[in-house]
Amino acid sequence: MAKPVRLGLVLEGEAAKEFWKNEEITAFTPGQLAMFKEAKRIYRANRSRF
Repeated sequence: MAKPVRLGLVLEGEAAKEFWKNEEITAFTPGQLAMFKEAKRIYRANRSRF
């Protein structure tokens, strides 16, 4: 029988620290916020198509 493949990424050292720092402090740029607002507007205008 085949063994299941374990998917995942293992971060160590400085890469792991950077990952957790970014996870804890989520900050969005004004451009990203504008994109989210636009996506929300498009979704609401076309809700029946999704």
